[in-house]
Order: sequence, then C-alpha cells, then structure tokens
Amino acid sequence: MEQLFLIISASLLLLLPPFKGAAAGGKAMVEPVGASSLPFDGAVSEMIYDELGNEAGVQTVTVISPELVHLKLAFKLDRPLRQDDWRMTLMPGFTPSFHWAPHLTPTPHHIIDQHVFRSPALIVADERQVLALIPDLDIMRVGTPVRWYLDMDAEQNQLILGMCNSSVDDHVLFRRAPGASYPEGVVEVGFYLLCTTAEEAIENPFRKPLEFMWSRWGNPLYRNGNPLEGSLEPYVKHTYNWAFNGWYNAVWQEFTLNGRRVGAPVFIVNVTQSPNYPGRVNEREFRSIWNQAWFSSLRSASGLYRYARRTGNDRLMEKARMTKDLALSFPQPDGFFYGLIATEMEEVEEEGKKYNRSKGWDTYYWGNSNRNPYSWNPREAPFHILDMSWTALLMLRWYDELEQDQRLFRYAETYAAALMKKQLPNGFFPGWLDLNTLQPIHHLNDSPETSLSVTFLLKLYELTGKQDYRTASLKALDAVIREVIPAGRWEDFETYWSCSRYGADHLVGKKVIRNNMHKQNNFSIFWTAEALLEAYRITGVKYYLSLGERTLDELLMTQASWQPPYMYVNVLGGFGVMNGDGEWNDSRQSLFAELILRYGALLEREEYRERGIAALKASFVMMYAPENPVTSRQWEKVYPFFGEADYGFTMENYGHGGRTSPEGEGMGEFTIYDWGNGAAAEAYNRILDHFPEIGKIIR
Repeated sequence: MEQLFLIISASLLLLLPPFKGAAAGGKAMVEPVGASSLPFDGAVSEMIYDELGNEAGVQTVTVISPELVHLKLAFKLDRPLRQDDWRMTLMPGFTPSFHWAPHLTPTPHHIIDQHVFRSPALIVADERQVLALIPDLDIMRVGTPVRWYLDMDAEQNQLILGMCNSSVDDHVLFRRAPGASYPEGVVEVGFYLLCTTAEEAIENPFRKPLEFMWSRWGNPLYRNGNPLEGSLEPYVKHTYNWAFNGWYNAVWQEFTLNGRRVGAPVFIVNVTQSPNYPGRVNEREFRSIWNQAWFSSLRSASGLYRYARRTGNDRLMEKARMTKDLALSFPQPDGFFYGLIATEMEEVEEEGKKYNRSKGWDTYYWGNSNRNPYSWNPREAPFHILDMSWTALLMLRWYDELEQDQRLFRYAETYAAALMKKQLPNGFFPGWLDLNTLQPIHHLNDSPETSLSVTFLLKLYELTGKQDYRTASLKALDAVIREVIPAGRWEDFETYWSCSRYGADHLVGKKVIRNNMHKQNNFSIFWTAEALLEAYRITGVKYYLSLGERTLDELLMTQASWQPPYMYVNVLGGFGVMNGDGEWNDSRQSLFAELILRYGALLEREEYRERGIAALKASFVMMYAPENPVTSRQWEKVYPFFGEADYGFTMENYGHGGRTSPEGEGMGEFTIYDWGNGAAAEAYNRILDHFPEIGKIIR
C-alpha cells in the first residue's frame, strides 16, 4: 500500500497549499504557498493519504467560498480488495490551543467510529483562526462499503479521516479492527475544510460548522417532514393512555403517606411488564419514584397538569396533584431533601426461575440517586445538590405558572437558605453532601453542575426580589464562566458514574492528553446554557447572552444534523449524550428543545427554531405507535408480542451500545416514564403553553 500527495487544482492555489504527487511508497505532503492575507494561508501544512490497494485515486477539489473547500477522492477497484485501514491525515499549519472532536480516542488504537457521527467535525483553533474538517455526508448517506472514522491526535497535530472496521471497547469507545473489505467498483471518500479568521468564529468555533451542516443536510430533511410528520398530539395521547390505562397496573404507584394519598408513575418498567408479555414479570431495578436530574416525577406531573387543564380531564389532574403532594412529602433535614422513595425488593423463585419483585409500598424508604461515586445503594447515597436544585426549581415553576400552592414556595425557599450556606469561597456549589454531617464530600465541588443552582436561585430572585439570591447566583455563574467554559470541562455525575464509567478512576478534572479534551457530557452544557440565558434575562448584560450562544452551540454539536443510512429509526434533531457513549435520540432532547427555541426567538435565528422543533419531534421517535411505522417495525422485530396495549412504550434512546442493525439491534427493553414518553409529553405541553405559534406546527 502506497501513500500519496493530494493534488489540488490550480483554482485552489490562491486559498490552500498545493498537494504534490509522491514517489511510490511515499507519504503525500503539502507545502504552504499562497498570499498570506488570504484565509487558508498557513492553515494547512500537509495532507497525506493512503492508496487503496494499488490505486492512487482521482482527486476532485471544489472551492465553494473563500472559507470552504470540498475535497474528494475516487478509487476505481478492478477486483475485490481487503485492506485493514485507509486514512487521510491533515496537519494544521499552526499549533492549536483548542481542540474538539465528537468522541474520545485516548490511544492510537481508538477511533471515532461513524456510529457517533451526529454532527461530525474535527475542529481546531488558535487566537487567529479556526479550521474544521467535516466528512462528506452526501457520500455516506448513500452507503459506504467500509465504516468511516475520524481521529484527532492533538499531540501530533493531526486530523484524520479514515475507513476501517471497529469494535466496541469499554462503554462506549471504539477500537480499530481488522478485516475491512471493498467490492469491485468505485470507492469515494470526501470531506469539507472550513477555515476562517473571523473574530466571532474564534470566539465561537462551533457556529460555522453547525450552520453549514444544518443548511446542507439538516434543513432539507426537516423541510421534508423529518424526524416525524404530522401532529404530535397523538403521541401525547398514547403516552397518557399507556401510563394510566394500558400499562396502569405496572406504571402507576399509589399509596398513603403521612395520612395523604400520593402517587406517581414508577421509575422504570420493562417488556416483561407488558400486558401482552407471554412470560412472568421480572422488574429490572428496584421499584421507586425519583425526583432527580434525569428522572423527575415532578417534571412529568407538571406536563400532565398542563394537559389535564387543556383537555378538562379531572382524573389526570388528580394524578398530577398527587405527584406534587408526593414531592412535598420528601423529608427536609436541615433544608436538604432526598431524591427518591423506594420499596424493599426480593428475589422470588417460580417454576425453577428467579425473578426480581417489589415487597410493596408498606416497605418504603427514602434515598438518593445511586448514580454517584460513593455507593450503588440508594439508602447510603449522599444528598446531591444538583438533584435538589432541579426539584426546587420545578417547584418554583409550578408555583409561578400552574398554581400558587404556597407549600411549593416554602419548600423551595427552605432549601435555598440551606444551599446558600454551602456555597464555596470560589463561587461553586459542592457536588454531594454527606448524609449525616451534611458536609461536602470529594467529587465535583467545582463543576458545571453548579449552573443548575444558578438557574434556581435566579428564579427565586425573580419571584422575591431578594438581592442575596441574585448575588449568590451570579457569583456561582462567574465561577463556571471562569473555570469550565474555556476548558470545555463538562463534567457531571453522568460523565463518570452512570453506565459510561471510562475515566472515573483517572480522568476526573483532567484532559485526555491525546485529544486535549475532557471527557464531556452535554447535560452540564445544557444547564450552563440555560443559566447564561436566565442571567441575561435578569440582568440584561449581553456578555451572558454571547457566552450562552457559544455554550448552546457546543451542545448542538451533539445533535444529529442528518440521517445516516445505518440508523434504522429517524434521528434528525435527536441528541447523543457524551464523548464516551453511543446513544442517539436520547430523551434529554425533550428537555433541551425549549431552550433551543428560546435562544432562537431571542436571536431571531431560524436554524435554532428548526433544531428546537426537530429535538421535540425526536423525543417521540422511539415510541411504539401506529403513527410511527418506521420505529414500530423495529420494535416488532425484537418483541413480536407487542400490540395495541403497548402503544406509547418508549425507550429512552437508540443505539446505546455502539451498534445498530436492521434486525432491531439498539432498540432496548424498557421505558422510563420520567425520561421517555412522560418527559416528551411534558415538553410538548410546556412548549404549547410558552410558544403558541409553534403549536400550529406540532399540534
């Protein structure tokens, strides 16, 4: 296998260094030439690519604008070929201080497999320029004989686009694998290079790549009805019929607490709890009800309240208020409070097989999320400030927008008084508090989880006018601006202590050296973008809005801007999670949708409006429903017993394990009402209330 220079046409000489041919077996190299005043001058020093077999390939270069160039290679194979790896390596002509890639590649054995090409780009920048490499998704969307990949080696200053097989490593990284084979015929590989010296692009290196990808691929799909056509109202009806009729016995939990009847949908159910399942029930996790950053029964109940109010459904209104009463029943030791209520579980044996079952609500206990660095036992898990601030914020929003129940306000203000006493001198709020001492423990005491407490305190300031809340919140936000945003240190509980635990033992607070990036989770990016928008709304300081736009755009780099042919459900507008996991269409998009719309309205940006609506629609894509035939066919391949009683069943994401297939791989086996169909319905009902003009599109 030989390695060659790319040869660039004469029209490109004004913008990029020319690519020179190389002797057989040599690497292709590019030497910088051209007027120094032009945008690409000095931005690229070398581009090297491999032969495919013995084929050097035909090169095509198209200058689209002074900032954008398209390059394509076409290899004509006269016989089938096996070649483990092919790559094109680009060396920037400057030393970047900023790097961004969709996924981590901590060693040369790792790659960014096409499975995580949501808005795929490699972006590098310094104080003078931004350079982005974007794969040609037009080639990819018609199908490729071998999987594409990206890689970013910050230590060697290399951006790589390649083709090879891969295997899933850890949960979820990707490793190179041998055995790639190509059929006889033409194999095409292409990419775009975007380079700019514009000051606004250096301040926000994500905006131009996002704008390009959405205009070229996202917008045409969106205009064509993706990811879902028609009204979303039937999906909302399916949600509530599923929870409160079809799957009622498995989902709805109701019991007496302190003399008051309370209730809420259960944390999680799986396919064995379907009325159509032919076997015995086996509960996936401990039976519980959560008020936590992901799984918030209070959030879902607020959406149910809006729906019941709009439709005049007294039964559903009663259910919503019972869930509110349950949230208000959570004990508040010294102002802090628990994140879940659960039952004891037992293992039972029936006909020689063991099953996980609840002992019932008479055995209830209070606890906290077991997604933490300390204990998998919810009884022992510490108080999580993030979870408490989210629940308290939801209480204030319920009080402000739905009904002025003074209990909600008092509960939230009691918590706020305790929270402000825990603010650290540097402005941050701690991550977790010891159950007994209520003192900060060891992890995430200077993280962007603080941003959610900022939004909570700003809301309390808005409702009370008390200056202390404003002062504490802006001090905390300044800490995030100073310590987190410039470094891209988007670390929160989910980054390390959920299902993707890579780096929990050695990366917290540190970068992956080879990528010059932290392990990042987009949940904390969302909280920060929201806090910045609220700070701008409260103060009018445009600096917060500018940083908020940049932060939102970093979030949008994890949103799908196209429809890959190897995704067997619609994914446009759906979100991934982090640069170390594999999800598409994750339920968080229902939470993100309104924030995107709010920025769109404020900045008068149509792209944001479309992205926000696409995110909301994507929130229902994983639902089993007759209005959703593409996804439903996938469900029926995996669970052929599904039927009408299962309409509304919604997995929280797709392709979580790093692989999908036409046979249904990647579909999952459970529904979390508060992080699935109930969350999507809440977002729909909230956006209807807040954006009546968008209601004309989605109803």
